[in-house]
Amino acid sequence: MARAKIPDSEGGPAVRAALAEGADRNTTATAVRYLLQLLAERAPGNTVEVRVPPFGATQCIPGPRHTRGTPPNVIETDPTTWLALASGALTWDDGLASGSVHASGQRASLDGLLPLRY
Repeated sequence: MARAKIPDSEGGPAVRAALAEGADRNTTATAVRYLLQLLAERAPGNTVEVRVPPFGATQCIPGPRHTRGTPPNVIETDPTTWLALASGALTWDDGLASGSVHASGQRASLDGLLPLRY
């Protein structure tokens, strides 16, 4: 069963509220999931799994598909860092250099896909 799509009318305000800080957990969760949804729409595919625990994960980027176990290309970060990356407040390279973004696998990169429009 497919996940329900977060409408722009709900996702955009959640992102703006989460970026303004002081957002509650539900708003932050919606913002994270919405931005993951936008990433998957921008770069559809199943080659890279992007994880933002505890709120969500998505698969994106065209290429070879993995079918079981841990995917070969994984990106993981925390919600605050994901919001900064997706909004353009933090660059991909700076996120990697700071250690706040963990990327494993040859294709595990979001360089050129961020920031997202919301």
